[in-house]
Amino acid sequence: MANTTSNAAAAKPEMTAETKQIVFKEIGSKRGKFSEQDLSALKRYDDLVTHVAAKYGLEKAQAQRDEAAC
Repeated sequence: MANTTSNAAAAKPEMTAETKQIVFKEIGSKRGKFSEQDLSALKRYDDLVTHVAAKYGLEKAQAQRDEAAC
């Protein structure tokens, strides 16, 4: 039996520019303190959580819970 490993990051398709714009618009509407520059700097979910925690004065764990609920 061949030993194969799965790389989850490689399996994820890249976001299209259109999808990215839709996601940014949704985040911007939910998070009024985010500028377009803030949104364009987001590359991963963890970036979003970090920015939410910083902008809203939350602990990172709370920001994760808040974003998971959205």
